[in-house]
Amino acid sequence: MSYVIGVDLGTSAVKTVLVDRSGRVVSEHSESYPLSQPKPGYSEQRPEDWVDKTVLSLRLLLEEAKVSPSQIEGLSFSGQMHGLVLVDEEGAALRPAILWNDTRTTAQCRRIEKILQEKLLRIARNRALEGFTLPKILWVQENEPELLDRASLFLLPKDYVRYRLTGQFAMDYSDAAGTLLLDVAEKTWSKDILDAFNLPHSLCPPLVESFAECGTLLPEMANQTGLLPETKVFSGGADNACGAIGAGILADGQTMCSIGTSGVVLSYEERKDVDFEGKVHFFNHSEKDAYYIMGVTLAAGYSLTWFKETFAPDTSFDELLNGIGDVPAGSGGLLFTPYIVGERTPHPDADIRGSFIGMDAGHRLPHFTRAVLEGITFSLRESIDILRASGKLIDRVISIGGGAKNEIWLQMQADMFNAEIVKLESEQGPAMGAAMLAAYGCGWFPSLQACAAEFLREAKTYVPNPETAQKYEKLFGLYKTVYGATRELSKGLAEFHG
Repeated sequence: MSYVIGVDLGTSAVKTVLVDRSGRVVSEHSESYPLSQPKPGYSEQRPEDWVDKTVLSLRLLLEEAKVSPSQIEGLSFSGQMHGLVLVDEEGAALRPAILWNDTRTTAQCRRIEKILQEKLLRIARNRALEGFTLPKILWVQENEPELLDRASLFLLPKDYVRYRLTGQFAMDYSDAAGTLLLDVAEKTWSKDILDAFNLPHSLCPPLVESFAECGTLLPEMANQTGLLPETKVFSGGADNACGAIGAGILADGQTMCSIGTSGVVLSYEERKDVDFEGKVHFFNHSEKDAYYIMGVTLAAGYSLTWFKETFAPDTSFDELLNGIGDVPAGSGGLLFTPYIVGERTPHPDADIRGSFIGMDAGHRLPHFTRAVLEGITFSLRESIDILRASGKLIDRVISIGGGAKNEIWLQMQADMFNAEIVKLESEQGPAMGAAMLAAYGCGWFPSLQACAAEFLREAKTYVPNPETAQKYEKLFGLYKTVYGATRELSKGLAEFHG
């Protein structure tokens, strides 16, 4: 038997999965690492923590699986997007990584918009948002210029870990698309954008496909992980691109909904000239010469976590969700907007804040809990509507992540999206996508589609209830008015946040 490994470098932990030729997950392991928030709006991590915990997770994965290292043919990566890692000529990280959820770069975003204007959407295909990489580079340029002068390359999180394992620099197109420095349609670093901000072209690493081989393990890394030095290492992809692969989103019209800390609606796209006017993200897929469209809810699962920790800290998630089936759709006239850390789609607004609207003395904890789930799902429905407005038929959605772990929430998605919702038999998300890239790179399958056909199996489907869907349609109309009604209120309250 031969195996591949998928490594998913997340924001809070690295997850490794060992997968056999049938797509069965033989073993999995995760190791967490800290997040640093030295100032309000700052979010950073030590790149060495990623490396140390990835090495540890790989070693423990092998020990737990009890398979011979000679049976493991290759590994690949999924990684948190946008995070800035600057390295010097020796490949050493020059400062802590600035992460995707760092919001210090609003001024730099406005600078990008002012200088590039319509060029930004034409070339990078995405708006300037605080999460992206270019604003972070410009922040360093303005605040730590001597450090940028010392930088030889910028890398994204998984690319730094892969470099440390192999000694080779590279970045795949799906992750590069989230930097605002890539010409997304042409698959090249944009000379126009680099020159506009006086950034050296040499700062950008070589570009490769997600399934490209990027060397083998350095001897010292092979020794530390327990793998053989000849183990093939493949580039990998952005976490959302790998999540799409792991959900089988590999043909036009296929769509997934992923609810983790953030929430994502993602649809496969073959047209490189389709114009969404920046309303949703448009990125390169890990499938060659393909793209994906993505809408993002910043605080999806995080809204539920925040709610539980704040209002029911001694209650488990299972206990918290137990009572929501007894609450009818609409939560007794209670609406929640999940803008607790700002919002991304369809409102790219770092200042908007969440709200409960319609509270009365009859509402109890289950009403609030269901309202939180409904608010998260309404936010994701806004992304679904943008995709449908582009001409896409979305009548079937693969649901993964936390939103796929509760039957009532799965049915809620079916009713709100007015689409069939599919739950997978074994859902490993981006880690599985990374393993599939390794399997394809090793030549196990002639295509990623063939790999998906072997690896992925459907467990259950949920179809819309017409009566509930109609009720949610009416409530959704009310939900959409809340942003406009609370935008100025949120701005007025901002001065009191401190």
